Amino acid sequence: MKPTIYDIAKVAGVSTATVSKVINNKGRISDRTKEKIYQIMDEMRYRPNVLASALKGKCTYQIALLIPDMDNPIYAQYLKHIEDRGQELGFSIVMCSTDNNPEKEAKHITLLRQKKVDGFIIASKFSNEELLSELLQDEVPVVLFAHERPEMAIDSVTVDDYWGGFMATEHLISLKHEKIGVIADDSISCRERIRGYTSALRSAGLSAEDNMIVITRSKMADAEIAAGTLLDLTDRPTAIFGCNDIMAIGVMQAARKRHLTVPDELSVIGFDNTQMCTIVVPELSSIAMPVHELGKKAIDMLIDKIERQANLKQNIKMPPQLVIRNSTSKKK
Repeated sequence: MKPTIYDIAKVAGVSTATVSKVINNKGRISDRTKEKIYQIMDEMRYRPNVLASALKGKCTYQIALLIPDMDNPIYAQYLKHIEDRGQELGFSIVMCSTDNNPEKEAKHITLLRQKKVDGFIIASKFSNEELLSELLQDEVPVVLFAHERPEMAIDSVTVDDYWGGFMATEHLISLKHEKIGVIADDSISCRERIRGYTSALRSAGLSAEDNMIVITRSKMADAEIAAGTLLDLTDRPTAIFGCNDIMAIGVMQAARKRHLTVPDELSVIGFDNTQMCTIVVPELSSIAMPVHELGKKAIDMLIDKIERQANLKQNIKMPPQLVIRNSTSKKK
C-alpha cells in the first residue's frame, strides 16, 4: 500500500499541514524539519501526485525550458543553473529543443500546456509569434531568457547584447584591426550584437561595410562557409567577430583550411564564453555572460509570477565581460 501524507506526518511527528507546506515549498518551515520530512519521504518512497494537483487547478511544480539549439553548449550551462535554482525552490525543469522550427515550438507548447506545466522559460529565440501572443493572452506565466521583445508586454532576462558586440569590436580595434568582419544568425540577440559592432567601428572613425557582415545559421558548418566568403575576398578582414562561440570556431576552421594562422594572420573573437573556448587551439577570446545570475533571475522571476501572480513586467539586462585569450592579437 502506497504511503500517504498522513503516514509521513505521523512518522515525522508533525501535522499534515506542515508536510503539505514542505511538499509545496510554502510557508516558513525550519531547514531541520524540512530535511527530516524529506528523509522520511525518501525512506517510505513517497511521491506527491502532481497530476492530481494539476487536475484540481493547483501547481504541478514543473517549469518548461524551451531552447532553440541542442548543439550549442551555452544551453547546457543555462539548464544547469536554471535547474539548480528550480530544485532549491521545489520546482523541476522540463527541457525541450525546438530547432528554431515554429511547428516544433507549437507542438511542444501544446503538449506542455496539456501536462499543466506552471510556466515557460523561452531561451534565445522563438519564431512562432502567434503562439507567443496566445500565451500572453491566456495569462500563462512566461519569461524570455537571453533575448527580449520590447514590443511585447512580456518579462525578460538577458545580457546587454549591444554592449557585448561593442566590447568585442572595440577589443579588435584596440589591436589595430581596421577591417573587421562579423558572422551572425538572424536573431534579435545577434542583431543587437551587430548594432554594437557597427557603433564601435563608427566611434573609432572606421566604416561599417555591408560586405563585412554575413548572416547564416547558427551551426558550425554554416559559420565555416560564411567565414569563407569573407576570407576569400581580395581585401579580406584581418579580424572576425563570431556572434557566438560556435560561429567563431567555424571561422577558425575556415582559416585553418586556407592555411591562415590564428591569431597571427587572423584574430577571432566569440560570444558566450562556453567551455569550448578553452578546448580549441588557440584558446578563444570571447564575451562572457553572467550565466549563473541570468538563470537565477529568470527562474525567480517566473516563480514569482506563478505563486504571486505578479503582473508587473520586468526587463532585466545584465552587463557582459570581455575574456581575452590567445585567438586575438595585434595586427601585423
